[in-house]
Amino acid sequence: MEIARMTENVVAQPVSLFEMAQKQFDQAAAYLDLSPGMRAFLREPMRELTVTFPVKMDDGSTRVFKGFRVQYNDARGPTKGGLRFHPHENIDMVRALAAWMTWKTAVVDIPLGGAKGGVVCDVKELSQRELERVSRAYVRQVGRLLGLDVDVPAPDMYTNAQIMAWMMDEYAVIKGHTEFGVITGKPVELGGSLGREDATARGGMYVIREAAKMLGMDTAGAKMAVQGFGNVGKYAATLGEELLGCKVIAVADIGGGIYNPKGFDTRELFNYAMRHGLVSGYPEGERISNAELIEMDVDILVPAALENVITAENAPRVRARLVAELANGPCTLEAEAIMQDNGIYVIPDILCNAGGVVVSYFEMVQNAYDYYWDVLEVHERLDKKISAAFATMHARAPEFNNDTRLAAQALAIERVANAVRLRGWCD
Repeated sequence: MEIARMTENVVAQPVSLFEMAQKQFDQAAAYLDLSPGMRAFLREPMRELTVTFPVKMDDGSTRVFKGFRVQYNDARGPTKGGLRFHPHENIDMVRALAAWMTWKTAVVDIPLGGAKGGVVCDVKELSQRELERVSRAYVRQVGRLLGLDVDVPAPDMYTNAQIMAWMMDEYAVIKGHTEFGVITGKPVELGGSLGREDATARGGMYVIREAAKMLGMDTAGAKMAVQGFGNVGKYAATLGEELLGCKVIAVADIGGGIYNPKGFDTRELFNYAMRHGLVSGYPEGERISNAELIEMDVDILVPAALENVITAENAPRVRARLVAELANGPCTLEAEAIMQDNGIYVIPDILCNAGGVVVSYFEMVQNAYDYYWDVLEVHERLDKKISAAFATMHARAPEFNNDTRLAAQALAIERVANAVRLRGWCD
């Protein structure tokens, strides 16, 4: 089972991700006519659970793991959000990601709320059997919060379709019957959707295409750099070439980056990374650092790794014309202000990387009807949904000084606030 590798932060930042998410909320909410009670309610998660659970290891010892599940807001529907297995996972990070998922589902207008979860562990140190035990034990602890009409997890960092299959099966053991729709990102053989594996990156490419049209940029031959070469980054590179005609001249992962001014054969590079784990040894490129990639002279920069890779320190040296946030929170608020002043168009993460949750929603719909679409139908529906969301955001941007993040956040907050009002929770 391949576990996607992710890049680390280019610059270590002592930034609280949840504080960052709340500051983003505050900036957008300041433009909206929200009551003090509504603003206070939407700044905080509705429910969160921290659990500890023992797992028997292969050597006979018992190890205790910590896990989290945060359901940020369910006014618009059941909460939805990924599960991360990472040694540095913490409740602050999970809160932030659950908040962003809430705004993400709202900005693309699907009838779901936002959630996130995770387990503090290093999957590289676990055997397959240990990984399965951790996955099942986590579900036994948080299963009381899950359900098709309550909260539906999905894969995220260092989790995948196999882990989702174990979790779905454990939930079936608890309930006494199978509910395929309780978890998405499953193998196709167990009710998963075609088109889910590359959905996050594919949705991002559709949004880049729409932004390029608006900017008058021809993507054919446009220079692209991808920072992060995990599951999302690998597909971003290949689809950037295949769907948009971009010339991918630089990629990077945890081991560093490579550069080729002539552009890479992205499929060959994808296969190399799958075989070797890292791109740094690829023979057809010159070695560069992650920091050098961020500041490279390209048309399109795709941060597809972790948070806070573009900061106030390096933002003045970003030379891309368009920055597409396929990672969650890759740019600090200070960095975004600098890039906006420099005329760089930023596609915010809550829209740019929403393709994964859109296709996860499609998976829920297919599970409910027990009728499954072919991959072309999935792609067409994703394209229609996410392109419409971009058009709505772009139309609203002039109301917010053409700040795309403010426009996207405000649109999402408005939709959630309206649902809260209609339910009678807050005025």
